[in-house]
Formats: sequence, structure tokens, C-alpha cells
Amino acid sequence: MKEYLEKVYRKGKDDFYQEVEQKLINGEKEFIVTANPEILTMGDKDKEFDKILMDKNTVIIPDGIGVIKGAEMFGIHLPERITGVELTTELIRLCDKYHKSMYLFGATKEVIGKMKILIEQKYSGINLLGSQNGYVEDKNAVMEDIKIKKPDVVLVALGVPRQEKLIYEHLQDFEKGIFVGVGGSFDVISGSKKRAPKIFIKLNLEWLYRIAFSPARWKRFYEGNIKYIFKLKKEAKKEKGRK
Repeated sequence: MKEYLEKVYRKGKDDFYQEVEQKLINGEKEFIVTANPEILTMGDKDKEFDKILMDKNTVIIPDGIGVIKGAEMFGIHLPERITGVELTTELIRLCDKYHKSMYLFGATKEVIGKMKILIEQKYSGINLLGSQNGYVEDKNAVMEDIKIKKPDVVLVALGVPRQEKLIYEHLQDFEKGIFVGVGGSFDVISGSKKRAPKIFIKLNLEWLYRIAFSPARWKRFYEGNIKYIFKLKKEAKKEKGRK
């Protein structure tokens, strides 16, 4: 697990956004993974996902507070969270500002429809090249369509790790583009779901808000977070014993 934490982006949100902005302007290619403890735990169990996370070209940003706290156990300082929702919002703003193109893939038909309307009405500077819901049978066909259209930003909301695996499988066929697996970000940005109140966000307690309003998440939280903490403590203890 430590190897993932060592790869996580170590500067703040503003620095990261500036770097992404420059890459967007220059037409560069970048694959961003928004990491929380659940995602890092998946990588520890799934060899294919581990390969994606450890690829030198994959940029991992600290979405969850558990990633920041986990890094501290190994003396790694991560200044702040960079959440998937905020990154998605920033990419939409940047595409609008620089008149860049975008492709939206994932979520339900209703949510992706709301996203399309939102962009058309509020972000006229964006060239929206396509929008497809995540329930289509042939997802590779959608990726082939994206390859033909060559958007500057590709946002994929299929859930972890499916969205990251799909992007990674096709990434080598693209010469440019900012690619991000955005999970449930479309639901929040489109207004289909509410994000946690600001006080929860400020205190890094969004996870608690989500669990409180969705008890079904408890098992998922235990598997991806509680086990993560115990594993990190075990790793940190072993490392300390070797010194």
C-alpha cells in the first residue's frame, strides 16, 4: 500500500489545477485517478488495477482524507484533498474558458442528459463532442467513437475500477486528452444528488455524511476503509521495525 501513497500528487489543489490547465492548453495527454482508501485497497487485491495505479504515467490525486492520513503514517505530507467532483468542475470551467472539446461517458440516461443540458446552457465555450450513458452494452464501441472525435477532455463515470480499466485499455490509442474516471461526480454536478453540506466538506467528513444517508455503504466502508487502516498500521509497524 505504501507504494501507492508514495505516488500520490504531493502539492496542493491550486498547483495541480495549474498543471492540468497547462496540459490542456498544450494538447498533452494525462490520465488522472482520484484516490480514496477504497481505491487503493482495490489495487492491493486486483493485479490489473495495481498495474494501472503503478504506471509511471498515471497521476494519482488524494480524493479521500484517508489517503492523506495514511500517507502521514509513512512520513509523506499531502497538503489537501483534491476531490473528483471539484476536479470535474474545474475541467468543465477550463474547457469553457479555452473553448476546448469534451466527451461525457457514464451515469444514467437521465443524469447524462442533465449534464448535456447544463453544459449547453451554462458553458457555451465547450465543444461537447458526445455524451453517452453508462448502460450501453458495448462500452468499447463508445471508446472507439471517442478516439475518432479526439476530445481534449474525457470524463468517464462508470464506477471504480471499471472506469479506470476501460480508460487504461484504450489510452495508448490517444495522442492527447485529459482522462478522468469521475465516479458519481455527474450526479452531483447535474443536481441529481446533493453533495455533503459545506461543514462536512470543510471537516473532511463527506464520507460520514454519505454513510449516514446511505446505510448500504457501511459494508463497503468497512471493506475499503477499516481494513485499509489496519493494513497501513501493520505496514508502518513493520517498516519502523526495520529501521
